[in-house]
Amino acid sequence: MGNIQKGGVILKLELHKVKIDKIAFGDEFSVKGGVLTINKKAIIDHLMDDDRLASVDVELAHPGEKTRIMPVKDVVEPRCKIEGTNEVFPGMIGDVDTVGEGSTLVLDGAAVVTTGRLVAPQEGIVDMSGPGAELTPFSKTKNIVLVLNPVEGLENHNRETSCRMAGLKAAVFIAQQIKKAGFKADKVETFEAPCYKDALAAYPGLPKVAYIYMLQTQGLLHDTYVYGVDAKKIIPSVINATEVMDGAICSGNCVSACDKNSTYVHLNNPIIKSLYEHHGKDLNFIGVVITNENVTLADKKRSSSYAVKLAQTLGADAAVISEEGFGNPDADLVMNCWKCERKGIKTVLVTDEYANRDGASQSLADTCPEGDACVTAGNANATITLPPMDKVIGDIQFADVMAGGFFGSLKKDGSIFAEIQIITGATSEVGFTKLGAYTI
Repeated sequence: MGNIQKGGVILKLELHKVKIDKIAFGDEFSVKGGVLTINKKAIIDHLMDDDRLASVDVELAHPGEKTRIMPVKDVVEPRCKIEGTNEVFPGMIGDVDTVGEGSTLVLDGAAVVTTGRLVAPQEGIVDMSGPGAELTPFSKTKNIVLVLNPVEGLENHNRETSCRMAGLKAAVFIAQQIKKAGFKADKVETFEAPCYKDALAAYPGLPKVAYIYMLQTQGLLHDTYVYGVDAKKIIPSVINATEVMDGAICSGNCVSACDKNSTYVHLNNPIIKSLYEHHGKDLNFIGVVITNENVTLADKKRSSSYAVKLAQTLGADAAVISEEGFGNPDADLVMNCWKCERKGIKTVLVTDEYANRDGASQSLADTCPEGDACVTAGNANATITLPPMDKVIGDIQFADVMAGGFFGSLKKDGSIFAEIQIITGATSEVGFTKLGAYTI
């Protein structure tokens, strides 16, 4: 599975997946019969070495429970390296050396979710049951929820960093404890990254397809990190798909919850997985170009031109382009589109819509005639009533100020009336979502 070519492999990554069906607290760390047992005190002690955190608590949330988690900052899949020269999340947890090779332990079905006193207005909600659960993929994961309380008066960027790092540290720590305790993988998936010369020649009869992967980098806590570097500081770059699967890209942003790519989503990007699945059958997947989403027109021009140049350099006949966020980044998406098309690279765009609650408004802030193949992840302005839950992990009072909510969203009975943009992952622009459509 996941072979990118016939020869000339640069990186080969094995994901050793241990299926997790339930999580429980206990004295030791172990996996037995699909039950992940974790030591709550050990996790708290590990995280409290960060003096920016006043307190940490750990709670559990399972599918079907009447539990609401809010505000949610990030979701991280528990992983660690089994073999390789580095640790996952390079530049964050591991060294800055290249990842994407060797073998990695994955606790498949488990997730570390961060909540608490976060930078709240653009964080999200995960309901484990009810109508909200139908819109978030993280209602189906078994969730280890970190309730984080940064110290008083901490500047917002430091507060965001403390919460982001806590999620990454906990995810790696838990996986490392299972590695030490011993495990048996339920499934091993193998992916290979290409030597581009051989990749281009491997399937001469198939269209060569690149993935232009837009990362949220608008600043003001709208950031994404690549090997620990804030991606707004980089020019577009070629990255191997196996590096993405091994934690090279980490979320650090507070965009609307519905289309935020959490770290879990970057690790499990469905576009990359789909391109692997189609590789050698009806297309030749030749590589990934990461590019940033900028604020100024000059930066948008620079990055879009450079990203398209890299796609040309790879020899792409076509490109899938995904966006993160909405409004200002729509201009980056459209610029990437028409510059590709005018260079002879056919495009498919993946985005969501902000078309007003009635769906009648213009869906994107920018358009172009070349953008005639577009996959929508749904209208984030659509509304929903989230019923009260028996348990709230975090702080429900944020409902009135979170993006998608408004003054009066939180009702006296604990229900919430809001737009679905308040729900984590509801309209994921890489397709990591539960929304779909069909014709009749």
